[in-house]
Amino acid sequence: MTDRPLTLMAVHAHPDDEATGTGGVLARYAAEGIRTVLVTCTDGGCGDGPGGVKPGEPGHDPAAVASMRRRELEASCDVLGISDLETLDYADSGMIGWPSNEAPGSFWQTPVEKGAARLAELMRHYRPDVVVTYDENGFYGHPDHIQAHRITMAALEMTGLTPKVYWTTMPRSTMQRFGETMREFHEDMPEPDPAEAAALAEIGLPDDEITTWVDTTAFSGQKFDALAAHASQGENIFFLKMGKERFGELMGMETFLRVQDTTGAAVPEKDLFAGLR
Repeated sequence: MTDRPLTLMAVHAHPDDEATGTGGVLARYAAEGIRTVLVTCTDGGCGDGPGGVKPGEPGHDPAAVASMRRRELEASCDVLGISDLETLDYADSGMIGWPSNEAPGSFWQTPVEKGAARLAELMRHYRPDVVVTYDENGFYGHPDHIQAHRITMAALEMTGLTPKVYWTTMPRSTMQRFGETMREFHEDMPEPDPAEAAALAEIGLPDDEITTWVDTTAFSGQKFDALAAHASQGENIFFLKMGKERFGELMGMETFLRVQDTTGAAVPEKDLFAGLR
């Protein structure tokens, strides 16, 4: 036994990703005295600029957007009680198919081994007991999410560390509720075409395949406030339109797929640190 604190490391792609899928666990475990380390891989420069100006439109300055989003990220970390923020500051690659995917220096164009080596240094420093990132498809196919998955898994191999490893996911039943809620708040939202509907149906996992269900209802207010801290991206954060009460009802459970474990903790489990304390 050592006096080193139990440590959770979450590896995310952009400023605001920390709040969407893991804001609840970050707030919950911080409140329980666990060290929470957030690694944000990109600068978020492909996000909206002031007034909602989009990348590629006149007046969009990626460097200024990145600076603004860094301040918002720090505010979100304060809300969630995150103990350590580490930023790799790769250039945001943008959504799939954007020209920024091909930009030299973008995260998507960075060799996996190069990004993994930097992340491995952080892993050796913090020696996390639990690591959380995305699945191999980045949950919904975003290039930077896929790259964050790749460098995380490569860094774990480089270091030889054996933390519990989780990929964020969503139960298909909850995805269905999301669709219903979105239509409730956007009555004029068109039905997706068949191909889009089929792709949406593949996001997340069947409920019985999810290994880990963490109740973070008591921290859903902090999660909402952390998302709200990313005010410049408010147009893209649908969840903020719900209000805190509906948000807590829909977003109070965070779910994961456990992909590495040495503790033998039984699944399904209710705690990322099951078997570690």
